[in-house]
This record gives sequence, C-alpha cells and structure tokens, in this order.
Amino acid sequence: MGATKERDRSAAFSTTTRIRLLGEQTAARVYRSQSRRQARRSRLTGRAALLALVVCSLIVALAYPIRQYVAQRADIAEQERILEEERAETERLRDEKARWQDPAYVERQARERLHMVRPGERGYTVVDPSAARERRPQSKAAADRAWYVNLFDGVDTMDRAGRGD
Repeated sequence: MGATKERDRSAAFSTTTRIRLLGEQTAARVYRSQSRRQARRSRLTGRAALLALVVCSLIVALAYPIRQYVAQRADIAEQERILEEERAETERLRDEKARWQDPAYVERQARERLHMVRPGERGYTVVDPSAARERRPQSKAAADRAWYVNLFDGVDTMDRAGRGD
C-alpha cells in the first residue's frame, strides 16, 4: 500500500506539475500572441497614419483645382443659359423684322401708332374720359392735339429756350 500511495502522489504531483506547466505554456503563448497583435496594431496604426496623411495631402492639393472646376462649370452653365435667351431674342427679332417687311403690317402700325389715314379717309380719335382724367395733361389744348404736334411744339419751345428768345 505504501508503494501505491507514493505512486499516486508522484502521479498527482506530476499531473499538478503538468497542469501548471501547461498553464505556463498557455500563458506564454497568449502573451506572445498579444505581443504579435500589439506589434501588428502598431504597424497598422503607423500605416494608417501614413495613409491618412497622404489622403489629407491629396485633398488639400486638389481642393483648389476642384473648386475652380466647379466654379467654371457653373459659369459655363450660366453662359449657356444666357446664350439660349439671346438666341430666343434673336429669333423674336427676326420674326418682327419679317413682319415689318410686309406692307400690310407697316400700314396697320402706321394707322395705330401714328394715327395716319389714307387719302380721302377721315381719322377720328376717341378719348376715354377716365383715361383723360388720369393723365391730367398740362393744358386742355395739348390733349386735343395729335401727339406729333405736341412733340414739335416741345422741340420749338426748347429751341427758343436754348437761343435765349
């Protein structure tokens, strides 16, 4: 019985020793793997910092040209819009010029704007009393006359004033 107890003790001791050694080995492996991870982390952190520095440098270097590009694109869009407006205005003026080439249109405009009549016709001007009150001409006689008579009277008056008469 004594021999078996000793064997059991040595077996127990060796199992305890083995467990302890196994724990130490495991701890050493864990410590080594943590050291490797930390080393990898520090390398990745350094690489990440360098990458961040490069990206920031590129952003700073490209910020002004990109801003200029965007501003120029906006200017181009504005100029294209203006060009389209000018083309539309040109087209409108061409249409108006073509209308003025028509003798019937010219005659109608002369009748409406200048109160012209054909030989043998009699022209009448109808004045709306409410519109006459709103205009309030300087004199009653000026309101009764044609616009071109008032124009020539104004030119004559200014001419006399310029000469000192």
